Amino acid sequence: MAEQLDPGDPAPDFALANQDGETVRLSDYRGRKLLLYFYPAADTPGCTKQSCDLRDSRQDLVGLGVDVVGISPDESEANKRFDEKYALGFPLLSDPDNEVTKAYGCWGEKSYFGEKFVGLLRSSFLIDEEGRIEHAWYRVKAPDTAPKALEALSA
Repeated sequence: MAEQLDPGDPAPDFALANQDGETVRLSDYRGRKLLLYFYPAADTPGCTKQSCDLRDSRQDLVGLGVDVVGISPDESEANKRFDEKYALGFPLLSDPDNEVTKAYGCWGEKSYFGEKFVGLLRSSFLIDEEGRIEHAWYRVKAPDTAPKALEALSA
C-alpha cells in the first residue's frame, strides 16, 4: 500500500503517454491548476460516469483555470477508444505499471462482492500552480469527482 498525499505535499512528477502516444508531464501544467484523477479501467460504468461528468464540467473547470487529466493502467489505444467514444477531450494517460498510481497513494486493498484484492483506488487531486497538492480525495465515488473539485475551487 502506498502512502497517501496531504495538502501542501509536492505532487509526484510524472511523464506518461496520452491517448495519442504523446508524453505528458506534470511540469506541462506549471502555472495552472490541474485536476488529476485516477480511474481503474476505461469504458467501464463507473469510469465512464466519472469521465463524462468531468467532460460535462470542463467548461466550468477551464473557466476557473483548471485543466483535467485522467490516469489509468489502460494502454494508450484503449484510452484513445474511450476518448473517441465519449468525446472526452482531455488527456488520458497510460500508467500500465501503476508506478504513478502508487506514487500518488492510489494503490491499495479493495473489495468486490466480498472478495478482497489490491488495485487502483479511484482518487482525484487538485494540484496548484506550483505543483503542490491542494486537495486529495481518496476512494472518491465516480459521480463525486467533479462536484468535489468545483466545490473546493469555489470555497
